[in-house]
Amino acid sequence: MPTFLDSTPFLDDPTELRARMQRDGYLLIRSLLPAADLEALRLNFLTVARNHGWVDKNNPITDAIADQTGFCVEPTPEYMDVYQHMYALPQFHALQHHPALLTTMAKVLNGSVLPHPRLIGRTIFPKRESFTTPPHQDFIPIQGTADTITAWFPLHDLPAELGGLEVAVGSHQKGVYEFEPALGAGGLAITDTLAETWTGGPFAQGDVLLFHSLTAHRGVPNTGDTLRLSVDARYQRVSDPIAPGSLLPHSQPNTWENIYAGWPDDEFQYYWRRYNLDIKDYDDSYHQERDRQALLIGEQGDPISVSVLQRIVARDNDPNKRRRATELLAAIKRSESAEA
Repeated sequence: MPTFLDSTPFLDDPTELRARMQRDGYLLIRSLLPAADLEALRLNFLTVARNHGWVDKNNPITDAIADQTGFCVEPTPEYMDVYQHMYALPQFHALQHHPALLTTMAKVLNGSVLPHPRLIGRTIFPKRESFTTPPHQDFIPIQGTADTITAWFPLHDLPAELGGLEVAVGSHQKGVYEFEPALGAGGLAITDTLAETWTGGPFAQGDVLLFHSLTAHRGVPNTGDTLRLSVDARYQRVSDPIAPGSLLPHSQPNTWENIYAGWPDDEFQYYWRRYNLDIKDYDDSYHQERDRQALLIGEQGDPISVSVLQRIVARDNDPNKRRRATELLAAIKRSESAEA
């Protein structure tokens, strides 16, 4: 597999950065963020994780050795109850406003930049390969403008055994791909294999991968012993439309009022309200189709439906749909227990 094309030498050449993004759908910038800032946030995340049984207490916290008895995944209550404590950390939200990120995004987007309030933190347990993030496009959950750029970066070095992220070069040029239910973040996977287009490679603490919302990307399995911690920060031009979901916390049902309650100042609180944003209604047809497929295969006892069924239970507004998803999850669990 080809390795990432390094765009760091062109950091001061906005024209070349935009040309590369338009051609490839991604940019890799080495050492864009200060390692010290990322390490401080990593340790704060790990403190929360250890306090809630995700990190082995018999090893130094800096080693981040996972306690597999605490394994859980988004969006189950077990995961979200811990995640909300991470999400409320003010330095987590301040990081997406780092001048290095904002300056780079202004060059790539060629305009005034809006960081999405809906910042995302990822905690990936090791040796749970079936829940590795499948190939997908961010446009489906983000929407608003397709010209949204994700800045993905780990909070630590990523050697091969901890996996990371891969992108399909040029895949952003073909619109939204067909998809099907899958395990892992987002609960769906594009059906096109995109053979011969995948590229990847190791990350060092401070490296940042930027990619277009239509660029297909996928996680790499974490086969080590430690938790993998990363951040998804999204950016767009202030003048472009934005979907209402991008203005909500990712740690729902948490609220901004609860998140901000313990912050020392209001520098990054409700910052988006100073703009006259063009809020565009969300097209729910993508997720409705994903859910339809998941309920159908869930009826057949297919465990591939589990991540989508969990999302229905956690987030869907239809009580009948939530109840049916709950019943199917219970049936699949009973079936797996019987087989074990």
